Amino acid sequence: MTASVSVIGALVALIVAIALILRKVPPAYGMMIGAFVGGLVGGIGMMDTVNLMMDGAKNIIPAVLRILAAGVLAGVLIESGGAKTIAETLVKKVGETRALLALAFATMVLTAVGVFIDVAVITVAPIAIAIAQRAHLSKMAILLAMIGGGKAGNIMSPNPNAISAADAFHVSLTSVMAAGIIPALVGLAVTYFLAKKLTHKGSMVEPNTAVHQGEQELPSFGAAIFAPLVAIVLLSLRPLFGIVVDPIVALPVGGIAGALVMGRLKHLNNYAISGLSKMTGVAVMLLGTGTLAGNIANSQLKDVIIDALTASGLPAYLLAPISGALMSLATASTTAGTAVASSVFGSTIMELGVASLGAAAMIHAGATVFDHMPHGSFFHATGGSVNMQMKERLRLIPYETLVGLVLAGVSTLVFGVLGWFL
Repeated sequence: MTASVSVIGALVALIVAIALILRKVPPAYGMMIGAFVGGLVGGIGMMDTVNLMMDGAKNIIPAVLRILAAGVLAGVLIESGGAKTIAETLVKKVGETRALLALAFATMVLTAVGVFIDVAVITVAPIAIAIAQRAHLSKMAILLAMIGGGKAGNIMSPNPNAISAADAFHVSLTSVMAAGIIPALVGLAVTYFLAKKLTHKGSMVEPNTAVHQGEQELPSFGAAIFAPLVAIVLLSLRPLFGIVVDPIVALPVGGIAGALVMGRLKHLNNYAISGLSKMTGVAVMLLGTGTLAGNIANSQLKDVIIDALTASGLPAYLLAPISGALMSLATASTTAGTAVASSVFGSTIMELGVASLGAAAMIHAGATVFDHMPHGSFFHATGGSVNMQMKERLRLIPYETLVGLVLAGVSTLVFGVLGWFL
């Protein structure tokens, strides 16, 4: 019989993990320590605590392997200059007269094709700074445009967060990606509206602060977009024709095909090394996330939350976006928030009558609500990309949260209230 952690133990696990992450302890260690302390406080003893942590980590391993495989595609896009080509082309096509929409759209597409959201923002940032100088736009406006676009792209991408949701609910990755399209488009529109409101608020981009990148010869747009297109086509074979190509195969094959078309095949190993280095941190964090999820999943905390939801008279499907939002608040990460919420509440949500794809989509969207909090790396990486001071970066949090709430709200409307399923 599996040991059960008390509610107090589960809460202690979360509090310790958050406190350590805020103290700049690596998130993986913070969550492992939190899980261990929570188990002891929760009254199950050392050996049972370790066993729950191990079981939780084991459940996350399939997602970890697929995330490591995704490093090939990400490395090719970023290191070849393909991501920069895609961003610059999209900004030019939309036009500087709609500069904020162009920046949001470019970041959304970059994230949607498999670039990490923070890397997508950093990639688009030099273009954003140059445009902001000419169009007299504030740092807050351009950064919100990029972050909101990135959040929208993140819920319809083959990124680690989507892989975590797909694995936890045993649905295809392409289905989870497609489930994010409608919320993402609404989120993009709201991002543009909010960013326009911030056009002249906060500090402006100083003259001559544009970031100059290397003189790398960039591939054409067609060659750059080939890699993600191949990966998406391979992933689409399952829902379209019943031919299963696992992401662990489809994502690297897309990267290899892209390197070939761009004429950069001889650099493939270097691209893969770079991509792996970017994915390793996420993979390690997810293993730590698994240990925390193992603790909470075998606690009485989820029962208390479910009972509270039932007593309130609110519909059962709200547990999905709420759990995603709460776990993203705890971890300041879309990926970790999605993974923990899916592992802990997934089976319960489905037992309450919510379909697996709808549950995955709502948790995934919910995890964007608080993934930008200051105890996470995303907050600092994005602020640094436009040379923004900490005080001003904090002022942007309510707007980012509103974009996340829109994504979660539309996803809940589509899959919870209306019950649409792909």
